[in-house]
Amino acid sequence: MATSIPSENLADEQEMATLFSSMNHDAEMEAMALHGLLEANGIESFVVGPSTIPSVEFQVQVLRSRLEEAEKVMNDARAAGTSAAEEAEAAQEAGNLATE
Repeated sequence: MATSIPSENLADEQEMATLFSSMNHDAEMEAMALHGLLEANGIESFVVGPSTIPSVEFQVQVLRSRLEEAEKVMNDARAAGTSAAEEAEAAQEAGNLATE
């Protein structure tokens, strides 16, 4: 006997939530960096905003069901600072060289 998932629960799981939003001059760059960080941690995300109109807000959105996890990844990365990003990039490059 098959059971069905109530449609409102499915809709809640697929609802997007804004994790980051900015209209700063570097908003697109920051949004893309955060998007890459989330994707690297297995959290699907989307960048919303037109790159042709710099005065329009950029956002990074994630599934509402993963918002708390995404906030933790973002906050941990901010707390670690640029040195952690540089270390991760160097480790990734070293791994890529080893597989070639």
